[in-house]
Amino acid sequence: MELKKVIEAILFSAQKPLSPKELREVLNTTSKQADDETESQVKLLKKPKAAEIENALDLIAKDHEDAQRGFRLVCIAGSWQFVSPAEYHPWIRALLGEKPKPARLSQPALETLAIIAYRQPLTRSEMEDIRGVAVDGVVATLVERGLAEKVGQADLPGRPALYGTTPLFLEYFGLASLEDLPAADDLRRIPVQKPETLITASPDLATQPEDQMDLEEVEAGKPGGEEPGRAESGEGSEPAAEAEAAESAEGEDGSESEAPEGEEPGDAKA
Repeated sequence: MELKKVIEAILFSAQKPLSPKELREVLNTTSKQADDETESQVKLLKKPKAAEIENALDLIAKDHEDAQRGFRLVCIAGSWQFVSPAEYHPWIRALLGEKPKPARLSQPALETLAIIAYRQPLTRSEMEDIRGVAVDGVVATLVERGLAEKVGQADLPGRPALYGTTPLFLEYFGLASLEDLPAADDLRRIPVQKPETLITASPDLATQPEDQMDLEEVEAGKPGGEEPGRAESGEGSEPAAEAEAAESAEGEDGSESEAPEGEEPGDAKA
């Protein structure tokens, strides 16, 4: 019996992802429990080498990928399982329903988790040195979510705890191992688009107004380059406005006055 087909049958029937070590234990247990009818076939697969199991898993994954079937064999967090591609999600959701999604990690939590993933194992003080802020609450949240855990104690005064990532961290981000994390050089090659203009909460809150006065205009006391005599308002314009108002008032009094009795309007004495 071919090892590849046996492993494929085991994984298809498994209720959880299985690691190569667990697959080997299943094969060894089967050889011990074999009866007379299956003993000859089972003994051929007794105590396979780790390299043989890894090779069989890679072949199964390649066969399913090449055949473009509705499911794939993938390795996540060091364990292998059959999964459905994302494009079949609408039909699977209609069958099984929508599972509640866990709350998203905040930006500080993601930053701290990235530091732990790339620098592990490290202490809280080392995280704070990198981030520049306290991380007590963030680390507690990551530990509570099962994404980080204590992996030891540092050989420092006080024996502070060392933190590292968990298998759930690999499963959360769909990684087979920590070696699948993007390299720092690859992250630096990702283009970062900077805004062409300053981003504000409102267009009216510009950091620098468009019609800003030049230094020469400020020294000359000219508002925006306008001529002093054409200013719409100011101290010099008030007397002129009062004079115009007085003249208009006198003209109205002379035009509205009535002529004495017995005289025509045009016969008024000088």
